[in-house]
Amino acid sequence: MLQHAKINDHASSGEGEGRYRDMPRKARPESTAWTSFLASRSTRTERHHSHDVICYEDDPATHLFEIAQGSVMLYRLLGDGRRQVVDILSPGDLFGLAPSGYYDCSAEALCEVTLRVLDRHEIDVNPALQAHVNHCLASRIELLHSHAVLLGRKSAAERVATFLMRFVPERGVVGCPGPAVGEKDNAVVVLRMTRQEIADYLGLTIETVSRVLSDFKRRGIISIEKNDRIHLPSVCRICKMTGIH
Repeated sequence: MLQHAKINDHASSGEGEGRYRDMPRKARPESTAWTSFLASRSTRTERHHSHDVICYEDDPATHLFEIAQGSVMLYRLLGDGRRQVVDILSPGDLFGLAPSGYYDCSAEALCEVTLRVLDRHEIDVNPALQAHVNHCLASRIELLHSHAVLLGRKSAAERVATFLMRFVPERGVVGCPGPAVGEKDNAVVVLRMTRQEIADYLGLTIETVSRVLSDFKRRGIISIEKNDRIHLPSVCRICKMTGIH
């Protein structure tokens, strides 16, 4: 069984990459204010084990969370028990911002997770902190737009390829530069999600996810080294299957 999604330890964490490519983070005044805020007494640290539910949908939204380490899955449940995984978050990502006053998603740890728990009131009254949150949310909106395209227009194979590529830093995006000169074009993705969770994220059935992965393996596009490690022998090959080229 494919267990739970993170990238190999020698690479950075997927979607947080390139968030401030137009300006180094240290040059942003709001980022300096944010760093100081994280070091203040207004912030505390929480640790959660794999599968711990951090907050539930419709609970009062009393805090904002920043991921310091690990991965978190956001999901919503329908009345009949069906689940839609709406996002997968990595270190540096925020969640829990709810204008309605209630969390709109449940959040579950996909592995050992360390969180910074933030005082919402102090953020609300500090323009510099608000600016940092707005930058983070703008990045998430851009990524969610891409996910909407995936759900609405991509084939099953394109969805699974896109899912795998999201854990290869700086690849699988518009303008993907390809491998650096002289470097091997391979990668290892360590999955921290079950096949059912992957299916719920991609809008597919578990049978379809298993079929696509088996087809990729048969064609030499991937190899499964262990139950939770997928080797991509040619990143460019699977990148071309995402539908962005």
